[in-house]
Amino acid sequence: MDNLLDLYTDYLQVSLGLATATGLSNLVDNQVSHDQVTRMLANNDFTNKDLWLKVKPLIRQHENEDACLIFDDSILDKPHTDESDVVCWHFDHTEGRSVKGINLLTAFYHTQSQDMPLRVPISFEIIEKYKCCDIETKKEQRKSSVTKNELMRKMIDQAIKNQVKFSYVLADAWFASTETMEYIDNKKKYFIFDLKVNRLAIIGNRNNSNWQRIDQLPLQPHVPTMVWLKDLDRKVLLIKQVFTNKDSSVGTRYLVSNNLNLTSADFKYLYQKRWSVEEYHKSLKQNTCVTKSPTRTVKTQCNHVFASIIAYIKLEQYKFSTKLNHFALKTKLYARAAKAAFLELAQIKLQYENFKKFSVTA
Repeated sequence: MDNLLDLYTDYLQVSLGLATATGLSNLVDNQVSHDQVTRMLANNDFTNKDLWLKVKPLIRQHENEDACLIFDDSILDKPHTDESDVVCWHFDHTEGRSVKGINLLTAFYHTQSQDMPLRVPISFEIIEKYKCCDIETKKEQRKSSVTKNELMRKMIDQAIKNQVKFSYVLADAWFASTETMEYIDNKKKYFIFDLKVNRLAIIGNRNNSNWQRIDQLPLQPHVPTMVWLKDLDRKVLLIKQVFTNKDSSVGTRYLVSNNLNLTSADFKYLYQKRWSVEEYHKSLKQNTCVTKSPTRTVKTQCNHVFASIIAYIKLEQYKFSTKLNHFALKTKLYARAAKAAFLELAQIKLQYENFKKFSVTA
């Protein structure tokens, strides 16, 4: 099975279209049947334990105490696939609307290793939404039995149990719950979270009860300030970042940390690493065929997502030996494929010219 999974993940890196069992079988001249590939996806339950066994050697080679554990989710679009507990409607905050697909939550490891960083997923969760009845509206809806913050804390706990070296947990405002902040602080780790502007806080004595929205606090841009967040029983450091977007508009972001010694430069340097998880989502979608499988059952869909994550990890490994990023590696593979196709086309043209000569002679 391991050899077949290895073959399948290689196939996901080179496929130019849909990733199908028949496509892989044809690529290897039927040395592996499409039924073997289908059974591999249908008869296994790949989990985070399997992912950790695959990625552990790479982590151990590059890990250090200054590393970050980054959390984010992404929706893998599946607009034409039948709805299920996995393929269903999720709100996409990047588009401001609900989209149909698979919601993937990732614990993403970022560490600087020599001249380039290692950036790999160390655990993942596919959000399942089950049918239930809304008490107020009496209408059927889908709802997950566990929150993303709960899943996040579970994944952090597993990373600590696996003795992964890291100091910081980074995430956007969707994961900045009070329970999660307290949990990370109790684990002797640091967090840096984006905060929604309606989060309540106070500067100075928290017993004054003069709680204000953080966007109404007298904060100087880029100056870390000690504050109390409502419902959090420890001081935190809050910073207001003002920046210019690509369209020349001005944006504001509020970051919070339990490391009370961070400077403005520290906030900027550390939190910008969170962008690497967005690049991971982009590479996963464009370079490993994660949304291009016609699998129909929940099990085969989940196993295909797992295989795509392994394919991403392979690309990350090759990055260190080739000094090429994932997209440059794919371009190199496509160029070789185009050359092979061009040579094959030349042979077909020659065969056609000979056929014409033979036809005329006849």
